[in-house]
Amino acid sequence: HIFREYDIRGVAARDLTDEVVGGIGRAYGSVLREAGLERPRVVVARDCRTSSPRLHEALVAGLVSTGCQVIDVGIGPTPLMYFASHHLGTDGGMMITGSHNPGDENGVKIVRGKASFFGPDIVALRERIRQASYVTGEGGVETTSVDDAYVAALTGGVTIKPGVKVVLDAGHGSGGPLGLRALRAAGVEVEPLYCTMDGHFPAHHPDPTQPENLADLIAKVRETGAQLGLAFDGDADRLGAVDERGNILWGDRLLILFARAVLAERPGAAILSEVKCSQTTFDDIARHGGRPVLCPTGHSLVKTRMKEENALLAGEMSGHLFFADRWYGFDDALYAALRLCELVAAAGQRPGELLADVPVTSVTPELRVACPDAVKFRVVAGVKAHFQRTHEVITV
Repeated sequence: HIFREYDIRGVAARDLTDEVVGGIGRAYGSVLREAGLERPRVVVARDCRTSSPRLHEALVAGLVSTGCQVIDVGIGPTPLMYFASHHLGTDGGMMITGSHNPGDENGVKIVRGKASFFGPDIVALRERIRQASYVTGEGGVETTSVDDAYVAALTGGVTIKPGVKVVLDAGHGSGGPLGLRALRAAGVEVEPLYCTMDGHFPAHHPDPTQPENLADLIAKVRETGAQLGLAFDGDADRLGAVDERGNILWGDRLLILFARAVLAERPGAAILSEVKCSQTTFDDIARHGGRPVLCPTGHSLVKTRMKEENALLAGEMSGHLFFADRWYGFDDALYAALRLCELVAAAGQRPGELLADVPVTSVTPELRVACPDAVKFRVVAGVKAHFQRTHEVITV
């Protein structure tokens, strides 16, 4: 049950034992070796959870045992691993992170080359572990930092006019220090909130899709007179935001702002959004000269579809925002935060004013119903069959 559609997740102490995590490293290393790579180079990073050092040690040992050369880039957000895989030209990348899940959980996100590793790839990984079908070899480990290169790339891709003031709530996750550094390097005045890393997440749960987790950010924006409040999830691949009045800017409204900015420069571009976003989003993209594309939810699925459609931008209700316009196409809250500051500064208006012409729709936060893994696919099939009897149903 830890092997999901686009990553591997579970309760660290119960599900992610050293043996299991070592097996994940051995299985992935074996996949790369069997693809004909003599000594695959794999970048590995980890978040700040208390279980991450143990998982990191087991994962690296598994990779090395298959003959992989591990490039350890240390602690940071998930997009740091994505960036490192592009910047260093590695054969693969693995990120130890529990993302926005509770502190006792953890997991692994994987890329192969510059492509997502998900679905059938993860199923095959699980089967390889079950069969203990591993390649053996003598690999190695090198430690390097790409922090400076990452910040330089982030800030080099945007031009932010002076005068932007924001509050950044990193939720004590792994994106705080680099997020703060990048925003300040780009000339943004930043009021930090929970920007130190703490794997216990003492302030609030690091999930900006839940309104209660934005309460402190909203209060600080109102107190300081900032134009924007920015929030990262635990591994900073998702961006939450509030406007100058403290109103939450959900992912679909952020996508509208970004789509308008991209389409002003690149008319006719394909822009992807997913099923949880409002129809208003798709209508606004079309009205501003874009080609809206509906795709399934899930960061790996979105990135793959972006390449198929040659899309410049994609966004999810959850705050995953993917820029192939001036960036690499992966979901990166730090880069999205900079782009939001850029467009607000360029417009000379507050975020609430920029969205004044967008119809206000009623949107619930994600409603997450507890459901055992063993039956959830049958539940979805049953719901689909039920509504198909009386309604036209879109399934992507």
